[in-house]
Amino acid sequence: MTEAGTAAGSAATTLPEPVRQRVLNLAAQALGQLPATDIPAPLRRFASFAPGKRAKLSASVLGPILDTDEHFRRLVAFEVRREHPELGDAVAEGVPVPAAEPIEVAALAYLLRPEEWEQRVADAAQLPPEKPRVDDEALGRLTDQLDQARTETRQVRERLREQVSELKAENVTLRRKLNEARQRIAGLQTDLEKRTVEAETADERVDAARAEVERELRKLRARITELEAVEHAARRTAGQERELASTRTRLLLDTLVEAAGGLRRELALPPGGELRPADTVAGVEPSAAPIGRSAPDDDPALFDELLALPQVHLIIDGYNVTKTAWPNSPLHSQRQRLVTALGALVAQRRIEVTVVFDGAELSGPVQLNPPRGVRVRFSPAGVIADEVIRQLVRAEPPGRPVVVVSTDREVAESIIAMGGRALSAASLIARIARA
Repeated sequence: MTEAGTAAGSAATTLPEPVRQRVLNLAAQALGQLPATDIPAPLRRFASFAPGKRAKLSASVLGPILDTDEHFRRLVAFEVRREHPELGDAVAEGVPVPAAEPIEVAALAYLLRPEEWEQRVADAAQLPPEKPRVDDEALGRLTDQLDQARTETRQVRERLREQVSELKAENVTLRRKLNEARQRIAGLQTDLEKRTVEAETADERVDAARAEVERELRKLRARITELEAVEHAARRTAGQERELASTRTRLLLDTLVEAAGGLRRELALPPGGELRPADTVAGVEPSAAPIGRSAPDDDPALFDELLALPQVHLIIDGYNVTKTAWPNSPLHSQRQRLVTALGALVAQRRIEVTVVFDGAELSGPVQLNPPRGVRVRFSPAGVIADEVIRQLVRAEPPGRPVVVVSTDREVAESIIAMGGRALSAASLIARIARA
């Protein structure tokens, strides 16, 4: 075994370069087919490379290992013989193959190690190197290709020079802009420092003003305490005066009421008409629905506190309430259910009720039978229901209580800004459900 290894090492050092290159290529191809456990540790990182890259990068490691590792060489020889079965069998059995390349035969002999394999390797070393044949036509084509490549290289070089010139000019412009930006940043930093100092000074002034306000507040609180003591003493002594003033006020009111009644009789003024300020707001009134529907017998019990105010006007955002209470019902059913429920509320509280529906939801003439006392309006074309509700509130005289039912926060905020009260749709729905 030692003599075989020595012979292998001796032969490996005298391998002709073409045979050596072919041996490394065959071994590199076989390396990719071997299990990782059969590959020596120095070669495992090359196993995943492409065959060409594997042969090139592992040559310095693969050759010595083939020379010294007999087991690995046999594994490689087995894979090579499986890839080249006919030529491999012939070389292993010592059968001459005149048609085969001597270098291929020598490389297989080195890996398979048949009898007299050293002689086959030595025969390959004595072969004269092949002289390259000059092909004039191919040489002409190569010359033309070289001239074309030189022309293209010259053109590319010129384009690159132009691009370099443009990049240099752009670089000069960018440097100039960078300097300008740095100058602006420096100016902004100076301005920021100045404003920071001003802010700190302002904070000091604010602290001084706050201290002064606190001193004035303490003085006012002391004054309020003093006035409260005076008021308490005055209340104890003003009981009879208040009673006398109440009597005088009651007599004055009775006088004014009787005088107003006499003036009405003297001027023969007619009683108040049915026209209300809300009737002056433009809108599309619904057509009469087929007769035969009746309102349910509801027992209302909501909004008692607000609806008990004198001459209160209840305005309802129709679809805002119906789409919250009955979202799966058709629109005509939603409208009729709402006005029917409101009819019971009007019958009990004797209040003015206006329901506003968005006219954009209409696809044709609307048939609706609102109960007595329930006014129904559809917003005109191009106007949303929210704007009609605001017009209704603005149409009321200052001081008259107005309650708007809508979950729309923007509507609620605008109504509150105009002096009205806003309630959510859920509260009205809960009131209807209790009826």
